[in-house]
Formats: sequence, C-alpha cells, structure tokens
Amino acid sequence: MSKEVLLQMFPEELAAFLQGLKQPAFRGRQIFGWLHKGVVFENMSNLPQPLRAQLSDTAVSLPVSIQQRLVSQIDGTIKYLFSLQDGHCVEGVLMRYRHGITLCLSTQVGCRMGCAFCASTLDGLVRGLTAAEILGQVILVNRELGDERVNNIVLMGSGEPLDNYEEVVRFLRLVSHERGLNIGLRHISLSTCGLVDSLTRFAGEGLPVTLSVSLHAPNDAIRRQIMPIARRWSIVQLLDACRYYIERTGRRVVFEYALIESVNSSPDHARELASLLRGMQCHVNLIPLNRVKERPLQGVTPQQAARFLKTLEEMHISATLRREMGDDIAGACGQLRRQYLKEGGRSVAGQRPADRG
Repeated sequence: MSKEVLLQMFPEELAAFLQGLKQPAFRGRQIFGWLHKGVVFENMSNLPQPLRAQLSDTAVSLPVSIQQRLVSQIDGTIKYLFSLQDGHCVEGVLMRYRHGITLCLSTQVGCRMGCAFCASTLDGLVRGLTAAEILGQVILVNRELGDERVNNIVLMGSGEPLDNYEEVVRFLRLVSHERGLNIGLRHISLSTCGLVDSLTRFAGEGLPVTLSVSLHAPNDAIRRQIMPIARRWSIVQLLDACRYYIERTGRRVVFEYALIESVNSSPDHARELASLLRGMQCHVNLIPLNRVKERPLQGVTPQQAARFLKTLEEMHISATLRREMGDDIAGACGQLRRQYLKEGGRSVAGQRPADRG
C-alpha cells in the first residue's frame, strides 16, 4: 500500500487525515508547521511518540532528496539535482543577490513545449511534479541554509508551469500559507511560454505572482520558428491575455527574450518589439542564449546585446540584460539533468560535486 504524502496537504486536510487515525484535529496544524520546517516525523517533539511511529510507518514527510550539488567557483551559485521517489530527477538553482536568496524550481520532469533553444525539452515530457515535490525542493534548500532562508522563488526550471496547472496552483497556495513558509506571492515569479487559455484562467486565481512570459520574438513568423506553441496562439492573443493578467492583478508582466544570432537580435527586431509592447505595463528581460550542444542556435556578442538593449531604451521600453550565473556548473535549466542521465547517474564529467544530501 502506498504511503500518504503529507506535504501535499493543507492544515484542514491534515486534520481530516488525522481524524481518520483517531487523532484530534489540532494535530494537523502542528504537523503542517513541522513539515514546512523539513522536520521528519520522529523529531516532531510535540506529538505523542505512538503517533510519530504511526506516521513513520504510513506516511511520507518529504518526497524529494538531494542527489547532487554543484557549487560555482565563479559566483557561488549552487545547482541541485533533486531525486524523486520514482527514480526521476529534476533541477533547481540557488542564486544569491543583494536583495536575498532566490531559488529557481522545476515544475515538471522534462517538458513537451519543444522550444528550439531549451535543453529541458530535448527528451520530451516525462510527468508533472506534485505540489509536494515542488515544495519539497524549497524545504530541502532551506534545511541546508541553516539560519538563512529562501526569499524569492522563480518557477523557471524544467517544465511549463501552466502545463501542470492544478499542482502548481496548489504549490503556490501551500508555499505562501501563513502557517508554513509564508513566502509572499509578490516574491514569486512564474514563467510560461504562453498557454493562453491557462494564463487567462490563472489571472482569476487571486495569486498575484510576477508573470514572466517567454516571448523571444517580435512577430509570429519568427516565434513559430523557435516556439511550437506559437502555432496555436498568436502574439496578439498572447498579449491580450497578458493585458488581462495585468488588469486582474495590478502586476506588470516581464517578457523574457533570448537573443539569438541571425534570428531575433537585430536593431530592427528591437524596434519591432518596442512597437509591439508600447503602452503595456511590462519589462523586457534580455537573456544571453545558453549554448545547447544538440541545438544549432548561436547567441549574440556582448556588443550586440548592448545595442539591442540601447535600442529598446531609446524607444522608452523598460529593459535589462540578465546577468548569467552558474556558467561553470551547467547553470541553464535541463543541462545538469541531461548530463547526469547521459553519465548513467554518475557525477557530471569535469565537475566536482559537493557532499551528498
């Protein structure tokens, strides 16, 4: 018989579960707090010992573990390979900034969106993560940080969050719960390639996260070349959904734009992009393209990136060029997992993993 994953539950659901074990409902609130601190059942000190033993036999406290950990010698970025109970693995990245610690999380094992510049999608989608598996990544990292805590979360690792809609929404409600980690939704970013129907639905959830939309092109013709999702929804439909999100949440939208040599990176492309976005409450995040060996696409030079940025600014579009972190540890999403699988589960060639979790 499979064990119950208690990290998947809200306090009232835990209360109902415990009442089935002939335990008082208030134990649900106690266990919820312990779980979000990463405490295993046997160490939940305010629970009766027989209940701790019963939970250890019938339930799971944390459905993920740290398989591998790589530390950048350049900027201290940490790349995690998280192992799931069914043997699959996903990645996460911890980045330190002046404003706090940001953790990039995966929401699926693999991805089916097929974007031409992304390593996560090369082997397709295996499955979506449960809310507990997404939340477990945060809890494990917090446990490692000791007195520090993750301050910001970005759902920008492997997978399309809105393609795993129900579990991602449950995760957002769990991670922001006042009795748990209580991470403010305004400190969470969700990246999507543009599933317009799900994006419109998400706008009504009352979850004012920062929406990061993978745009990567100033027109439909270019976008269809590099993003299969563009064959289903046009840029006009996508931007209409973004405007609706802005209207419902009051939050500006961030447009992600990977600069690709000879595809979308000329000054004319920048001017076209600026015309497209003029008047929107938005920001453009320019991304130096990460080289994926299996993909023919090439990134631009720093000079080309600076020229693209300057063109946008001259046309009064808010924009920045993202600083790449963790370049020496396969920092881009999907790269470490792919190398790990190719090595048959061994440490990535040329990298020295830290001690195992």
